[in-house]
Amino acid sequence: MNEQSFEFFETLLNTPGVSGYEEPVQSAVREYAGGFADSIETDLHGNLILCKNPDADVRLMLAGHCDQIGLIVSYIDEFGFIYTQTVGGWDPQQLIGQRMTIWTKNGPVEGVIARKAIHLLDDAERKKVVKTKELWIDIGATDREQAESIVDIGDSVTLELGMTRLQNNLVTSPATDNRTGVWVAVEAMRIAAEAGVKIGVYAVSTVQEEIGLRGARTAAFSIDPHVGVAIDVTHATDCPKVDKNQLGDIKLGGGPVVVRGPNVNQKVNARLHELAAAKDELSVQASALGRAAPNDSNAIQVNRGGVATGLIGIPNRYMHSAVEVISLDDIANAAILLADFACSIKSADEFVPG
Repeated sequence: MNEQSFEFFETLLNTPGVSGYEEPVQSAVREYAGGFADSIETDLHGNLILCKNPDADVRLMLAGHCDQIGLIVSYIDEFGFIYTQTVGGWDPQQLIGQRMTIWTKNGPVEGVIARKAIHLLDDAERKKVVKTKELWIDIGATDREQAESIVDIGDSVTLELGMTRLQNNLVTSPATDNRTGVWVAVEAMRIAAEAGVKIGVYAVSTVQEEIGLRGARTAAFSIDPHVGVAIDVTHATDCPKVDKNQLGDIKLGGGPVVVRGPNVNQKVNARLHELAAAKDELSVQASALGRAAPNDSNAIQVNRGGVATGLIGIPNRYMHSAVEVISLDDIANAAILLADFACSIKSADEFVPG
């Protein structure tokens, strides 16, 4: 990964984009891709569609969703404390004691979520699983009037953003789900463009995946791809208390995961494995999924008359938390693999099963 690519990834992680509020992160993608995309379009839904070779007969869609789970402001009480609704799937326990950022029309406002100190909790409260509706954000306001002068109902809220580097080329940050997928899709298109790819490559930063795969559905309908690959995080199992029997043996740094199952076209899956095997330095991991995927590959596969679909997973520890952990090596290798995949496709290629 070169310095410019790393800086782009860090920018993605430092930029907010709760589902339905993705404009800031889409602007960051647009700015980065301007030097190598032949066309850049934002559709009415908010998807950002980058294209190389828009006049080509064969169209490949690479999709990574840019939206992250978050909160939205729903109520401000008389003391100036702020209550929220969740956007996407939260474990409320993950929110207690977190630094939060409210993204207002005048810029970010910092706050914290907490609850009574442990000293003040009775036995019943200590055993109780907290509910999101019982938590509030404290921005330091003295009363409702001051809070309302700063924050509006419907403002989006994220965990405090920022990336920290760990050992062995690992990083931790909120929103690696799924800024990793956006980065891989965009980088794959950039690498393929430099290699002289002939087909039409559409790298799409999709919206609203966390609330129902909505952006991939509308983007795929517009693009009408012949082949589509979604890139999203998948659960790493190289940490305690995770069931490898069902999720497989998935390691950080072991390479991108090529998923197999009913949501995946078998010929696309086989080609991805063949391309990886042809490069000694490019390792991949295999994973099985016996149902329709809970990510953009689901919406892409059933678009119009059907799309030959693949799914690449980026191993992720502690998903939907403030401390998601991924490997920079895994995302770099995923981008290389998908660039090779794009360059391997010819007009005569047939992906119909059988």
